[in-house]
Amino acid sequence: MKNPNAHPLCHSDRGYQYTNRSFHNKLEKAGMTQSMSRVGKCIDNGPMEGFWGILKRERYYGKRFTDKETLVKMIEDYIDYYNNKRLLRNLGVLTPMEKHEIYLQAA
Repeated sequence: MKNPNAHPLCHSDRGYQYTNRSFHNKLEKAGMTQSMSRVGKCIDNGPMEGFWGILKRERYYGKRFTDKETLVKMIEDYIDYYNNKRLLRNLGVLTPMEKHEIYLQAA
């Protein structure tokens, strides 16, 4: 494992569906940390909104998913692809993980 200290994180806005106790309990059971945008700072959620937009454009629109497992696998596979294989111009034509490794070496 490249980053053994990494822990799953669920970032969202402060919509009711994310602030209710039931959702929080599900995150705890899954061993995830909850993260939310600051009150009145919708720009905090911009990077995640952008990511989901890219995922939908590249892997979701025009496809038909017949069960939850197939959809979840597609999302997991895409996250791996996005982090480890997809080159991003705004990162200097590197993958996010390559950029992260460079950042860690400089720290």
